Amino acid sequence: MAKNKTTQTEVDVFDFINSYVDKEQKKLDSLKLIELISNWSGFEPKMWGPTIIGFGSYHYVYASGHEGNAPILGFSPRKAQFSLYIYSKTEKSDALLKDFGKFKMGKACIYIKKLDDIDISILEQLCKESIAYIDEHHECGACGK
Repeated sequence: MAKNKTTQTEVDVFDFINSYVDKEQKKLDSLKLIELISNWSGFEPKMWGPTIIGFGSYHYVYASGHEGNAPILGFSPRKAQFSLYIYSKTEKSDALLKDFGKFKMGKACIYIKKLDDIDISILEQLCKESIAYIDEHHECGACGK
């Protein structure tokens, strides 16, 4: 079975931001996301793979037998846009997206250009809904905060 590429690393999150993020506004938005998601989740940021900043972790097992660990919430300040790993497919999350702001939906993430494009209060609700979903559906030693 293939080894998971996205695992938690020992790289310092702030060193990563300072070396990887080249635009000042994206750095500021990254630092704000860290502050917000840390406060909402109760988890400190950790690097997952080379470019994902994750908060907390949970264990998943697919029907195929593939299993691993993943961050409960996360984001990546990619060159073109932010990838937000904060979404769980629930009725509440889908309803919240209607008023979220300017974004694109990927298979497992939400893409935004900058924080000013979205409603931060809805971001908070999406994060909390995702934490609740993962807590209910996955083995999560750090959930339930």
